[in-house]
Amino acid sequence: MHGVVAAAHPLAAAAGARVLSNGGNAFDAAAATAATLNVVEPYMSGLAGQGLATCYVAAEKRVRVLDYLPMIPMGFPVDKLKRRDDVARGALGVGSPGNLAGWCTMVDTYGSKSLAELFAPAITIARDGFPLIEFNVAETNSASDIRRHDALYGTWAKNYTDGSGRVAPGYILKQPDLARTFEALAKDGPGLLYGGALGRTIVEHLKSLGGCITMADLEAVKPQWQDPIAASYRGLDIHVPPPPCEAFQYLLALRILEGFDLKSMPRDGVDHIDMVLRAIRVAAGVRIAHNNPSSQQLAHLLSEDYVAGLRARVRDGKVVDGPTEQWTPPPAEGHTTSFSIADRDGNLVCVTQSLGSVFGSGVVVPGTGICLNNFLYWADVTPDSPNRSKPGGPLPVCVAPSIGLRDGKPALVLGTPGSYGILQTQVQAVVQYLDYGLPLQEAIEAPRARLTDGRAVMLESRVEPAVMDALQQRGHNLERGPQWTMRVGGMQAIALDPATGARTGACDPRRDGYVVTA
Repeated sequence: MHGVVAAAHPLAAAAGARVLSNGGNAFDAAAATAATLNVVEPYMSGLAGQGLATCYVAAEKRVRVLDYLPMIPMGFPVDKLKRRDDVARGALGVGSPGNLAGWCTMVDTYGSKSLAELFAPAITIARDGFPLIEFNVAETNSASDIRRHDALYGTWAKNYTDGSGRVAPGYILKQPDLARTFEALAKDGPGLLYGGALGRTIVEHLKSLGGCITMADLEAVKPQWQDPIAASYRGLDIHVPPPPCEAFQYLLALRILEGFDLKSMPRDGVDHIDMVLRAIRVAAGVRIAHNNPSSQQLAHLLSEDYVAGLRARVRDGKVVDGPTEQWTPPPAEGHTTSFSIADRDGNLVCVTQSLGSVFGSGVVVPGTGICLNNFLYWADVTPDSPNRSKPGGPLPVCVAPSIGLRDGKPALVLGTPGSYGILQTQVQAVVQYLDYGLPLQEAIEAPRARLTDGRAVMLESRVEPAVMDALQQRGHNLERGPQWTMRVGGMQAIALDPATGARTGACDPRRDGYVVTA
């Protein structure tokens, strides 16, 4: 009744819940949770990443979106690039840090606590260290490609592995440089990064490695409050960030499925899964063809007349073959985190933020403990693409932190990491929750699929073998995945009972998800 935090690591969820217990609200708890995730999930997100928050402001009785995805740096040499792999690692792929600005803007606008109070858990854990558990170990050791970059590897290995390049369960990760950075930010505020001494340190280090970010790019970082876009599914009005965020694919897939009686189909049976996969692939094609639509175009794409044609395509039974990622070949899987918070006053925050790839660019700024993102790897640099990125322009990203209202009252907070799979797996969980009536935790645990370009689908193998065989016969190029895999996300969610006010948290066992109550 007094608040819930669902996050991707127990220490981060506990940090947010502690803020709620000490009188803070959801916006305060979001900053504390995010900063702690920087420490305990340093490969997923951090103060130098980028992200979006969808928020319900109880006092204003409305949903708002905070966009802290900075513009593409003015010096990004898109005309000299033909392959995104050129910026997968290293300084040239680094986009301006947006997360710190976003956290601080939430607190400045609606919070009640000081940065010193909110960053205290992150500072303590960074200084004292924490023992790595299995997922921490797997993710850290998966970044072995950084070893191939001499200019990056030494600082990265020293910061996260005590110089060895590998870790084992139980290793105590201490990050004293990061603790000092958070202490300085708590004292001096975000201006230390966006125009101050910390920013100059970052810019100078990037310049020495061939990066394109300037102090002007950092000074231009200004998170923007926006109105969300929304669509109704089974009576739930689901709100997500507007374009250039690509979350409208999530809404479009649900709009298509609204026209089908899914609950009459056996759950996790061939008809259920086939219908959902087809709707997702059709919606992805629309999103790629109409990337970053105007408000008028978006209204048309979500309109009943347009969606009726998409439903006919899903219903016709013909194989759906097409891209799900970008106009160009897809990038590697992203490394992202998402968390959901509800407080005692009715405020809700759903955040999805990232470093891009695992450990982002691989650039760790010496003496700061800061790992920089590689968001420019998600820029479309293909010369003939209609969605080609431009210096100084927006960077469309595939995240969809969402808040659902029923009859105007908050009912669901849900988000997930997973790169372009975000726009797919949230659809699948919502179908399990609303169409089949599963409790929220069971809806998150239900088997999920990840679609990639063409007809490729990876499906968790907890689905019956006969169903998988039948899906193959219906034209899906099916890969039998593990029983549980983070390739289908790491969802964190909260359900709210509008009649009683009860808040029920749910977390994803595919990662180190955890729910802590205030």
